[in-house]
Amino acid sequence: MPETALSPVEIDEVWRRWRSGQAVKVLAREMRRHPSTVRDHLKRCGGIRPPPRHRGELRLSLAEREEISRGLAAGESLRRIAAKLGRAPSTVSREVAGNGGRGGYRALAADHVAWGRAARPKRTKLSTLPGLRSMVEDKLALRWSPEQISGWLRRRFPTGMAMRVSHETIYRSLFVQARGDLRHELTAQLRTRRAMRRPAGTRLPDGRGARPNILNISERPAEAADRAVPGHWEGDRATRGCTG
Repeated sequence: MPETALSPVEIDEVWRRWRSGQAVKVLAREMRRHPSTVRDHLKRCGGIRPPPRHRGELRLSLAEREEISRGLAAGESLRRIAAKLGRAPSTVSREVAGNGGRGGYRALAADHVAWGRAARPKRTKLSTLPGLRSMVEDKLALRWSPEQISGWLRRRFPTGMAMRVSHETIYRSLFVQARGDLRHELTAQLRTRRAMRRPAGTRLPDGRGARPNILNISERPAEAADRAVPGHWEGDRATRGCTG
């Protein structure tokens, strides 16, 4: 039986654990999910959580669309409906004309269409400026890091803001598959060779998980500090230094 999609609550939990540095297998096991389900979700986003969607202040709300629907059912003019909403008549006219007209307008359907339209990927700087994209790809092919490329562009174009791009934008363009701004295979030229962006400030130890039987330096015995007992690393080093 195929596994169900992650719920919104589970998605929040995945990102919380991912930001804390948990490995995919660990967080999937603790959430009782198959690792491939979690990995596929993270990979689609390139390991970078998309910003939460919100409705623009100037956009019609569902409540306004319901008011338009009621006004149409009551036979009110578009100008009358617009005045009640405090909107321009042209706004209401475009809304009705683009969603079935007077006879076919449905508030919920119109709201779904508008929400879906707003989710379409917007064109980015790298997708609209082929010259900039080419320079970034050339440097990536030379194994430059995104940080190096961003710094080089600032020096190369000190007054040309249009030809600058942040290192985070380069990472997003490489890792987020839906963007398609840069060739995804260029991730192989990154020093980490990762296909996903790890959260800033986190690092997985060797072995992709906790290393058993390894003591932190903060847990060393107190006598190690005075180097009095042979066999402690500090004491051995001091002895070697004295004997030359």
